[in-house]
Amino acid sequence: MGLRFYLDTFGWEDTIAGQRVGYIRVSTLDQSPARQLDGVMVDKMFADSASGRDIHRPQLDALLGFVSDGDTVIVHSMDRLARNLDDLRGLVRTLTGHGVRVEFVTEQLTFTGEDSPMAQLLLSVMGAVAEFERALIGERQREGIALARRRGAYKGRKRSLTSTQSEELGRRAAAGESKAGLAREFGVSRQTVYQYLRSSR
Repeated sequence: MGLRFYLDTFGWEDTIAGQRVGYIRVSTLDQSPARQLDGVMVDKMFADSASGRDIHRPQLDALLGFVSDGDTVIVHSMDRLARNLDDLRGLVRTLTGHGVRVEFVTEQLTFTGEDSPMAQLLLSVMGAVAEFERALIGERQREGIALARRRGAYKGRKRSLTSTQSEELGRRAAAGESKAGLAREFGVSRQTVYQYLRSSR
């Protein structure tokens, strides 16, 4: 007789809590994933680095394959989980349909699959608001760049290192110097060091 027999016979199944699984998405390499779900206790974490429009989110796919009935997926906010409103509703429906709870920390909302019509309406409204806010932010950014270009003030994102510094960085890295040490000396992150080395190839 296995564990399932005892769970069913003695009614212990409900006493065994599922896992708390966190999901994080940062839109650029410069964002810190630690800011999301800070202080939230989870048993396992999945993190993607992708823009909100990117359909390729391997860690989200891994999470969907990992969670099971009784687990809880915890996300910082709705816009971190989904690309748009349809994506949000589809993901929540998929997860709750497999017995997985979904918690959104910022919105303080939890969905279980047994939600009332009002809860489903709230999901749609909050998701639509998040999508609308993203669209407004993108529009303001585009307008600001367009105005700056007209004034001749927009020159794009500045490089962290000059061409001379970049050449020196590549030369010293090729000589075997520590990437971390070079990053400290040049005042950039290690990620920036690797980016320059890749581009120099």
